[in-house]
Amino acid sequence: MKFTDGYWMPKPGVTVYGLAEIRDIAFSEDKFTAYIAPFEVHHRGQTLTGPLMTLELTAPRRDIIGVRLYHYKNAMPQKPSFHLNTDPQKLSLDETDDAYVICAGKMRITLTKGRFKIAIDYDSKLLTSSDYKQAAYLTTNDGPFFRERIDLGVDEYIYGLGERFTPFVKNGQSVDIWNEDGGTSSDISYKSVPFYLSSKGYGVFVDHTEKVSFEIATESASRVQFSVPGEELNYYVIGGKDAKAAISNYTAFTGRSPLPPAWSFGLWLSTSFTTDYDEDTVNGFIDGMSEREIPLSVFHYDCFWMKEYEWCNFAWDPAMFPEPEAMLKRLHGKGLKVCVWINSYIGQKSPLFDEAASLGYLLKRTNGKPWQWDMWQPGMGIVDFTNPDAADWYTGKLEALADMGVDAFKTDFGERIPTEGVVWSDGSDPEKMHNYYAYLYNKVVFEFLERKRGKGNAVLFARSATAGCQQFPVHWGGDCEATFSAMAETIRGGLSLAACGFAFWSHDIGGFEHTATADVYKRWIAFGLFSTHSRLHGSSSYRVPWLYDEESVEVLRSFTKIKHSLMPYLFAQAIEATKTGVPVMRPMVLEFADDLMCRTLDKQYMLGDSLLVAPVFFEDGHCDIYLPQGKYTNFFTGKTEKGGRIVSDTYDFLTMPVFVRENTLLAMGQSDTAEYDYHEDITVRAYNVTDASIALYDRLGNQKATVRAKSIDGEVKFSVEGDAPGIKFEIM
Repeated sequence: MKFTDGYWMPKPGVTVYGLAEIRDIAFSEDKFTAYIAPFEVHHRGQTLTGPLMTLELTAPRRDIIGVRLYHYKNAMPQKPSFHLNTDPQKLSLDETDDAYVICAGKMRITLTKGRFKIAIDYDSKLLTSSDYKQAAYLTTNDGPFFRERIDLGVDEYIYGLGERFTPFVKNGQSVDIWNEDGGTSSDISYKSVPFYLSSKGYGVFVDHTEKVSFEIATESASRVQFSVPGEELNYYVIGGKDAKAAISNYTAFTGRSPLPPAWSFGLWLSTSFTTDYDEDTVNGFIDGMSEREIPLSVFHYDCFWMKEYEWCNFAWDPAMFPEPEAMLKRLHGKGLKVCVWINSYIGQKSPLFDEAASLGYLLKRTNGKPWQWDMWQPGMGIVDFTNPDAADWYTGKLEALADMGVDAFKTDFGERIPTEGVVWSDGSDPEKMHNYYAYLYNKVVFEFLERKRGKGNAVLFARSATAGCQQFPVHWGGDCEATFSAMAETIRGGLSLAACGFAFWSHDIGGFEHTATADVYKRWIAFGLFSTHSRLHGSSSYRVPWLYDEESVEVLRSFTKIKHSLMPYLFAQAIEATKTGVPVMRPMVLEFADDLMCRTLDKQYMLGDSLLVAPVFFEDGHCDIYLPQGKYTNFFTGKTEKGGRIVSDTYDFLTMPVFVRENTLLAMGQSDTAEYDYHEDITVRAYNVTDASIALYDRLGNQKATVRAKSIDGEVKFSVEGDAPGIKFEIM
């Protein structure tokens, strides 16, 4: 939100009380407190007029500094709030003639006396600062606000803030953290996260579940501004030795993803959204894939597995699926897992609407009646997950589906959550619940699957999210068009979400709206199978490859088998992501923080720490890819390229720009299925190795072996510790 007209003038109705001078302090090892006036005080009479702002500094975890600014104490509604994993660190205070210096480990905060300024360092390196009167309390015609303005360096870029489909570099953008259902072609988002990552290697997390407004080099061209309505502002500056360390610290604070089951990394096929289908249609798809030797791991039933107008009733439409339990058993017999679409809305025609309303399990209006509207499902209500009994009731409906053989749920929607005239069961503030609803919804379903299937066997296909939702994988990119431009939007969204610590991510291969041309579909297949999770899904047409052209069949078969063969590498990278919080798909800047060229790249990415991937976005197959310093080997041709430059080439549909980084051991296995033991009968390829090692795992994530390779006098020597039967080695 913008509060000024240009550099000097507040907007009409806005009064700005900038933090100007520290008047008093209090200190303990747990917290530093400063009382700050909005002007420099020259005589005692000035102390009789307010406001007086309070600044509190804490260290909730190693390498994290908490900043709380408030005017009226305890005036803000407190529910809901993000769950944070704290491990408080002790503070120390050193006072000089000019400043207060507070330290916690390698983090140091300097507060100047006189003209107020706060500067935050990590290991003697300045991360950021807020100058005189940049932090401020404001009164407006719309009520009070708090604002912070953090200095932005000359060469500093900002990333993240959720799954944003606008340019990956957020400088010059205004971003509201407010979940909305708007597709991928605008500046609104299904997944809004009040966290950004700086190219300088630190992060900022604004600890507010309600709307947070960011102005990134907009209202103030040399600063990042963020503001919230109300009487207080809480944020954290997250340090570390580099950007990867900052993400690791952030995810330790807000939660890390558990490991999805190995089968979920294979190919998912959907019925699509508004298409007509029954068991014969489904079998036609599945058998058609099998006949064409395209390995399939998961079959997904979208909305119309339930009767129209009754979403959600959690019951198979008897006209289309008269024997659902037997049908699911037959699909399992073909080696498939099954996913079904759900959401957290109950249409008025659903038999469950009256049941939920009578039990008090739907979001209510202030008059005690269920909140309803006609958007999406006529007369629909919203399940109130702040009521534990409502959550249990909801998962009870899912239990019947799980018992008959459903393995996973697509948790769609969760963004259109009203804020006016509604009352939540636990008294939560409606503004703060709008974004947070996505967290409760996905948490309820994911934890049900963990209880039902066991940890390591739970997976969602989730659309809405906020901070902390990385704990409930997997998320997908939502409704995109079937064009090259939409494919570029999609990758920008995935990279922005990855910058917020979401380890696993997917998207609709071929695009959701309309039907892609065959060339877009084939290029999207390559992109989709070089993502952590891969799903064919659309709106009004089927996404099986033979409906496009025969080459599409070959492309899908080839890239699916390539992904399966890479599972020993991908699964190891997934396990590492659960330990460190660093996502599997990651922006180039995350892996090459010191390379200036990588700071703005948004059409290529790293898949793990060793594979550099660049989807093709043009009809002629041309692609320009930047290779950072070092040596890179083309995964498809074996040709080695020197880095530190742009490499241009044209690619057919059976290849794409995938380069293996030097000093890589790439473990590769079988191609017929995604789920196998990734330490048995594998081949380890050595790419320009000097000294490298990799861990090998079984399908459950248990480490079974370690492989090492070292170049000695020009010859690569391999060694294996542990259990790796049938292992082979290749030098590339």
